[in-house]
Amino acid sequence: MVWQLLNVILFLMATGYGIYLFGKAVYHRWLYVQLGKPAAFRLRGRKERRGEFFAQVFGQTKLLKDIKSGIMHIAIFYGFIILQFGAVDLIVHGLTRGGRLPIPGYGYFVWTQEVTAVLILLAVGYAAYRRYVEKLPRLKKGWKPSIVLFFIGALMLSVLLSLGFERRWHGLEPSAFAPVSSAIAAAFGGISARAAEALFYVFWWLHLLILLSFLVYVPQSKHFHLITAPINLWFRRQEPPGRLSKLDLEDEEAESFGVGRIEDLSRKQMLDLYACVECGRCTNVCPASGTGKALSPMHLITKLRDHLTEKGAAATGKSPWVPAYLLASSGAGAHALAGAETVRADWRDDGSATDIRPTLAWQKETWKRQEADPRQLQLIGDVMTEDEIWSCTTCRNCEDQCPVGNEHVDKIVDLRRHLVLMQGSVPPDGQRAMQNIERQGNPWGINRNDRANWTAELDGIPVPTVKENPAFEYLFFVGSMGSYDLRSRKVSRAVARLMNEAGVSFAILGNEEKNSGDTPRRMGNELLFQQLCAENIATFQKYGVQKIVTACPHTFNTLKNEYPQFGLEGVEVLHHTQLLERLVREGRLKPAFEVNEVVTVHDSCYLGRYNGVYDPPRSVLKAIPGVRLAEIPRSRENGMCCGAGGGMMWMEETGGKRVNLARTEQLLSVRPTVIGSACPYCLTMMEDGIKSKEAEGEVKARDIAELLELAVFGPTVVQP
Repeated sequence: MVWQLLNVILFLMATGYGIYLFGKAVYHRWLYVQLGKPAAFRLRGRKERRGEFFAQVFGQTKLLKDIKSGIMHIAIFYGFIILQFGAVDLIVHGLTRGGRLPIPGYGYFVWTQEVTAVLILLAVGYAAYRRYVEKLPRLKKGWKPSIVLFFIGALMLSVLLSLGFERRWHGLEPSAFAPVSSAIAAAFGGISARAAEALFYVFWWLHLLILLSFLVYVPQSKHFHLITAPINLWFRRQEPPGRLSKLDLEDEEAESFGVGRIEDLSRKQMLDLYACVECGRCTNVCPASGTGKALSPMHLITKLRDHLTEKGAAATGKSPWVPAYLLASSGAGAHALAGAETVRADWRDDGSATDIRPTLAWQKETWKRQEADPRQLQLIGDVMTEDEIWSCTTCRNCEDQCPVGNEHVDKIVDLRRHLVLMQGSVPPDGQRAMQNIERQGNPWGINRNDRANWTAELDGIPVPTVKENPAFEYLFFVGSMGSYDLRSRKVSRAVARLMNEAGVSFAILGNEEKNSGDTPRRMGNELLFQQLCAENIATFQKYGVQKIVTACPHTFNTLKNEYPQFGLEGVEVLHHTQLLERLVREGRLKPAFEVNEVVTVHDSCYLGRYNGVYDPPRSVLKAIPGVRLAEIPRSRENGMCCGAGGGMMWMEETGGKRVNLARTEQLLSVRPTVIGSACPYCLTMMEDGIKSKEAEGEVKARDIAELLELAVFGPTVVQP
């Protein structure tokens, strides 16, 4: 009786202390998050977000993008939920010397507990196999990333051994409802009941201490995502994907714009940092990481998280490590870049299109704990290099893959905003493009009055301006590429020809059209973007624009999703493939001529991941006689960027392999005769990639509109 009372007292003391340490660690990190700017944690739209929340948290939809690791994680996730009831029951066993919870059908309950524990052990074994035998590059190696495997494995073994020795202690007969514990009891059938009791309590206490240690460890590690990920997903922005925040450039009280200190992040952005599970899925699909650039989306998050934790601890005086007297050395110094200026490992083409290992190696080599005051470290320079910041193509593949709802692109653009607006630091090529846009309304600096010259190349096909056709239905917003780039002008001509054939009433702004502002905004020049945005909206309102069609996904996304932030309301914005698909479906365009080509579709990031437009381009192609579609593994939402987004169209890539070359290699793997695209940037990048691979004789790059033009008018009518 005395031992039982002592056991209860020790249990309460250990459990209370563990819960206290857990709460303390969580509270300290909550204080760090409070250093950020207030964020609008919107509670509106609960019905809309509920479906997505349950799908991602309980359906594990993002994790199932990698089916093998997805199933593994589901086994562990649901296994832990099931075993929580078993943990309570096991605690009752130990405190009452054999009592149990009053659960109906207790035998079936025991069976689910034991089977679940075995399944979790198998899942843990497979997780170790993927990390250390299969050696997936995206998964970190070492004791720290793997400690959770030891925690979980030891926890499961302690459960099974406790149950097994309990059966031997009480002399229970073998049962089909307890297959594992019955086998353990049989294996130790030679020991006495007293020895079995002692071993039961050894493993019972081991189970409790491991469970409490894991509880305390969770908020101090990447496994904090067990708590923060559901919160992060619930409060995820409900605006269109990738929409950037609007800066109030007239705020006289603003000390700076963009993110130049960790405190400039919003609290929601900081929550992202603590939600990261370091699974590496984001880096695995990143076009910059995959071609040997410095940027790794996973390390972007983890480096910002480390800096926030260390600077937060210094600012609040609250240690992030508990118990602090055991982990005092963990808080010494601060992480910072070391030797970041050194050249990264040379890119070695091993025959695969992409390889993230050089980037991961560089990140590991340069991010070190040093004797430094985190309050003195510069966010840009000591935590993130400008090379990393300018490597992003803003494709959002990282965000699409992230199972915890992290948003990487907005943080990178916020860092760019600080560089551009506060420091005037921009790569020379990017600076030149933005100056040309500011002066002439296009990145090349060509005379703004030459914007409508492309219409002269359409013999006999009228392309009226808004003044010439004031009753137009659609404004054809041609964009800078479609107006000035010689290759893209062919696409503009094809779209105009097809709309004319279908009897669509359309008009262009002509020389009144200005750049949409996508390039300046993604490069961080919010001031120039807002000027262009205001001027374009004023023009739209002047001519009563109600519908817009454009052949550029970047323009499409900007007009559709970002101009409404600045007053554009009630205007329908379509991509040209959406309009063409509608015209074909309605019978207004009739593809009568065969186009005997094997076409693989390259999905534009700003059309697909930003706006979910995947089917219209394919529907148009399927309507063309003779066209055979050949899909590659990385297509649709998993498609890889062409390398031109985020202003990279106007900047030279530094280091590693060219992104467009890697993407072209992926597309050529299915031996197409045509790479089909629906974006002028992508078209340019694919043609350049084909030339680099010396495949011009076998493969051509064509816009969807050009292929439809061939099918509607025939090869003898269409200009080469």
